[in-house]
Amino acid sequence: MSGVGIERYGHLVVLRLSKPRGNAIDEPLVEELARVAAEVAADDTLRGALLASGHPRLFCPGLDLVALAEYDRGAMRRFMTAFAVAVWGLYGLPKPVVAAVGGAAVAGGCILALTADHRILRRGVPMGLNEVKVGVPLPWSVTRLLRATVHAPALSRIALLGRNFTDTEAVDVGLADEVAEDEGFEATCLARLAEYADKDRQAFATTKAWLREATLAEMMARESERVGAFLDGWFSQGTQERIRATVASLQSKA
Repeated sequence: MSGVGIERYGHLVVLRLSKPRGNAIDEPLVEELARVAAEVAADDTLRGALLASGHPRLFCPGLDLVALAEYDRGAMRRFMTAFAVAVWGLYGLPKPVVAAVGGAAVAGGCILALTADHRILRRGVPMGLNEVKVGVPLPWSVTRLLRATVHAPALSRIALLGRNFTDTEAVDVGLADEVAEDEGFEATCLARLAEYADKDRQAFATTKAWLREATLAEMMARESERVGAFLDGWFSQGTQERIRATVASLQSKA
């Protein structure tokens, strides 16, 4: 089963996360996201992309701990590199991207949403980054993405306290750009994407590239040298114990 469904609506495309375990992020999913982002960028018939979910209550809950708990340090380094490449591809996509956050977007799910040009949050749905709370640092590229996207005074609450935010509070800190009601939610998101896609292609692509090039360059220049610190946190005794306990709980509910 594909982790990313592709639905075309004229010159717009919906990239729908459609993976078991609520779109939890594993290696095949990030590789597919990177590939799909490159295909959208290269397809001259497409003017914009909506990043959405096929699960009614989840946009994406973060990393797939059931799969990743089996990884050794080398395999986890490979995964984190692939995850960074997917983030770069989505963030650097020269066409408009709107994230339709219709279900919970936490940890890695929040990261995927932050790559978009515009994030629409369904009322009552939480967004947040809980990595530090569970014992791992935010990856280097994610810290650069966060600094370039959310409001500076909120960085500590988002990145260091690991709080979740809903509704207008999510807008106030910069995690979301607007809140929409449940009824007609995806239609609202597609209408906003069409508004972006209606702009002159070259003007939009050039302006977006110039706005994001410094952040992208910083991500790419130092990701490989900083991933070791992430891995140190991931493989620390306390974090590994929490991961094993979480996996056991998930498997008991399966």
